[in-house]
Amino acid sequence: MGWGDLGAFGEPSKETPNLDQMASEGMLFLDFYTASPLCSPSRAALLTGRLPVRNGFYTTNAHARNAYTPQDVVGGIPDSELLLPELLKKAGYINKIIGKWHLGHRPQFHPLKHGFDEWFGSPNCHFGPYDNRALPNIPVYRDWEMIGRYYEDFKIDLKTGEANLTQIYLQEALDFISRQQASQQPFFLYWAIDATHAPVYASKHFLGSSQRGLYGDAVREIDDSIGKILKHLQKLGISENTFVFFTSDNGAALISAPKQGGSNGRFLCGKQTTFEGGMREPAIAWWPGHIPAGGVSHQLGNVMDLFTTSLSLAGLQPPSDRQIDGIDLLPAILQGKLIDRPIFYYRGNEMMAVRVGLYKAHYWTWSNSWEEYSKGIDFCPGQNVSGVTTHTQEEHTTLPLLFHLGRDPGEKYPLSFASDEYQGVMERISVVVQQHKETMVPGEPQLNVCDKAVMNWSPPGCEKLGKCLKPPKSDPKKCFWPH
Repeated sequence: MGWGDLGAFGEPSKETPNLDQMASEGMLFLDFYTASPLCSPSRAALLTGRLPVRNGFYTTNAHARNAYTPQDVVGGIPDSELLLPELLKKAGYINKIIGKWHLGHRPQFHPLKHGFDEWFGSPNCHFGPYDNRALPNIPVYRDWEMIGRYYEDFKIDLKTGEANLTQIYLQEALDFISRQQASQQPFFLYWAIDATHAPVYASKHFLGSSQRGLYGDAVREIDDSIGKILKHLQKLGISENTFVFFTSDNGAALISAPKQGGSNGRFLCGKQTTFEGGMREPAIAWWPGHIPAGGVSHQLGNVMDLFTTSLSLAGLQPPSDRQIDGIDLLPAILQGKLIDRPIFYYRGNEMMAVRVGLYKAHYWTWSNSWEEYSKGIDFCPGQNVSGVTTHTQEEHTTLPLLFHLGRDPGEKYPLSFASDEYQGVMERISVVVQQHKETMVPGEPQLNVCDKAVMNWSPPGCEKLGKCLKPPKSDPKKCFWPH
């Protein structure tokens, strides 16, 4: 979902009344970022508080390539990483993930092995349908075992866009919250729905209800569901004891536009890129009785901060034996303080850009290759900016492209290299970058090796359902990442 998809962020059709109300009752973050312009690395960052290049969710197969966790990837979240739910257990929390996990689908990467007590959802995105010979359909799990597969037992109609998944995920959330409230148990719920990821879907009640087509239908259903979750917390009398945060894993995928893509507002490009449209996200914090209503924060935030902030709320300290990139946002949320910190924009193994204050310096630019672009794959449709949205990897480490995001949020007008402003700002940014690179110890890359034998052929529980499939012979190869 993109920065420009919510009414509270200026979307003109105003079709997100519940999220807009959440913002009016809580705090809007205008400068909130993800840690990667792609789904699974940003999710790994959220749950570890660490950049993907540290937690292993990147590739070294080719320079500055985006990589994620498709069915045939061999890697996943390493045992050496400490995930938020593992740490929250120390404070007595019960942890549930609903929806897309995307941090590895092999048994050792199962979310219940990494701190979650319950899971209802899928290890991968809802791509398909597949023939179960060349590629298996993606399994849906309840806790340790699969209970069916997408397109077979959990229908998604690609012609109409109809699917009941968001409604199923909503009911799972409401039931979990009710159970924890009844047992007076503190809980962490990670509600990771994926309806706005192409192929976009919505339930029958919402189909055709939006001015924005099928994508808008999906957004409306998500908005309605979040409204029901917040009302449920209030009805149970636990809203003042529950911190809720809404955000996205990456910017809207403009490659899927206009029918299945969202809006990144005034920002340049979208998903897959390290321009603002790829990594600046809608973000809302809600905690009645604690967060002043109608707040707007210009704090530079990142999904990794949810790791550190959640630990702080639970009275826990972050691990001291590793570099944690997330900061505690509570001073910004509760006291309106602004914490000075940079934002690093990574693409694979390369730091592409950095933001310090209102300035953003690009050390590398690359939207996607000419080869991919010539096939119609365009992450910046209609947004070509000469010398900025490049189709070859362009290095600017000697003279970074510098933008003032206050005056130029669309990254169209680089500051003159000869200006005093450029010289003064780059002196400050260079120190930040040098310090960052000195502390950078990359993790073991998890997204380098692919093997069709490790796909979702025979997940746990397939025997009971008669849905086990025979895997092909193992043949590990280097994964190919075009972007």
